[in-house]
Amino acid sequence: MEAKKKKQKVDKNSMGYRRMKSDRRWFFFFISPWFIGFLLLTVGPMIYSFFMSFTDWDLLTKMNFIGLDNYKNLLHDDIFILAVKNTFKYAIISVPLNLLMSLGMAYLLSFKIKGMRFFRTLYYLPAIVPAVASSILFKNILAKNGLLNKGLHFLGINGPAWLLNKKVVLYGFVFLAVWGVGGTMVLLLSSINSIGDEMYESAELDGASRLKMFTSITIPQISPVIFFNLITGIIGSLQTFTQVYMITGGGPDNSSQMIVPYLYQNAFSYYRMGYASAMAWILFFIVMILSAIVLRSSSAWVFYEEEMK
Repeated sequence: MEAKKKKQKVDKNSMGYRRMKSDRRWFFFFISPWFIGFLLLTVGPMIYSFFMSFTDWDLLTKMNFIGLDNYKNLLHDDIFILAVKNTFKYAIISVPLNLLMSLGMAYLLSFKIKGMRFFRTLYYLPAIVPAVASSILFKNILAKNGLLNKGLHFLGINGPAWLLNKKVVLYGFVFLAVWGVGGTMVLLLSSINSIGDEMYESAELDGASRLKMFTSITIPQISPVIFFNLITGIIGSLQTFTQVYMITGGGPDNSSQMIVPYLYQNAFSYYRMGYASAMAWILFFIVMILSAIVLRSSSAWVFYEEEMK
């Protein structure tokens, strides 16, 4: 027993142990800014907003604890229910369309043709335009006498007032979302270019068509990137704010209202911080549930090369 303790004491005094202890201290030193920021700017506000969701607070008077009343009132809030429906409709249309468009563009841009770099840059440019700038741009494009309707009129089609028609206003936001697919396209393009040529050459020798190679080689190989873009696309679409705030403000008649703009409106226009916090937590659980469903399904269609035996 004494020999064991002595050995342990010798090990603690060894150069390797001291170096490991020093590395650990440096690790916590360098990670501390992020960790402190995470606690103060993420975890702290989340806990505070969760507590606030059970109160009736207007930022000026004393907090009044009201239990689950905010959550109960949300179930009877017609505007909130409409905002949830609009958000889901927008996400259901924009996310798959965004993925399909970016996947098709990435595949076409992966071919080694002269001048392809120019087109890659051209299609990526909209992705780096700030959200506010692109919203102002599309507010003019989608206007009654905007560029889109002028183009449709040239083809003999009378375009609707995209931002004033309750039936089509959401499709204007889908158009804006598809316009900015460059970021997703670049990730998919990089993933496609990383696939070895030998796989395609082998398939071509076996007589496989381009469509067969795309579905049997390209799609499985880039499925982790598709999965990543699907998750981020769902989260991003459910948190849409800038476009709605800048272009329509939720109108006409709340037909383009979404969860986050309505949350912001309640918090900073009506000063209903508790009610807005309850909304934020409902959105958080919606995002968590949908993300969990997609994660659960990933084992059936996402291919990881290291899983091969």
